[in-house]
Amino acid sequence: MKTVCFKNSHGLNLVGNFFEADSKAVIIMCHGFTSNKSSRGRFDRFARTFQEQGYNVLAFDFSGCGESDDDSLTLAKQIDDLKSAISFVRLTGYRKIALYGHSLGSRVCLEAFDPENISTMILTGASTGPVKYNWNEHFSELQLQELDETGYITDYQNGGSRKAVIIEKQMLLDFEQFNQEEVLKRITCPVLIMHGDEGWEEKVLASISQEGVKWLPTESQLTVIQGADHSFMDHLSIIERLSIDWLRKYFSQAC
Repeated sequence: MKTVCFKNSHGLNLVGNFFEADSKAVIIMCHGFTSNKSSRGRFDRFARTFQEQGYNVLAFDFSGCGESDDDSLTLAKQIDDLKSAISFVRLTGYRKIALYGHSLGSRVCLEAFDPENISTMILTGASTGPVKYNWNEHFSELQLQELDETGYITDYQNGGSRKAVIIEKQMLLDFEQFNQEEVLKRITCPVLIMHGDEGWEEKVLASISQEGVKWLPTESQLTVIQGADHSFMDHLSIIERLSIDWLRKYFSQAC
């Protein structure tokens, strides 16, 4: 694994971990809300597994997250970051690209989809349609007061290279402002969606995906993993197995 750095369209440096293999196929991994390229260790593990299967892997920090340059978070900025990552791997010489997104990262993958470049997608804990969160359950009274007064929230991190992320009010609105049919009908590659069936958030996200899967290409698949919550931390081996099977079917020919 080596560290790579590339710029987004705003000139900010984005930092990634690159796992090199002997092929021209690359998987770009997109982390969840306020997370980072390690994704609590999940992406590190999955990237090594995919590398062993012969795929190059790029897991990167969105701007304002992890080791990438400082910025406030919005969905539009993260979409721009992913498009910049796609341009980076293409300029590096990779012609076949798969996207792997977890949680909000899956929404970014869907929004940034480019039929000329993306061969398939794997999405876990996927955000495939509008969700209305009760932010009082996620942020403190002081943080919500900060939001009212400044238009953003400072969310302090536990451990890692970044002490805090700055969340714009628009980012919170982005979770609700989602035309599911319009976004999903644009997708022309096969998509594997994996959900759990434990916890309020994951149950809601799964039901939204079940409503939307009809707009995805017919080869697409939605799988519910029994006993898994939104983190999938106790079910990583199942995610790996299903992902590898999917890649062999829809991406191996790209190697």
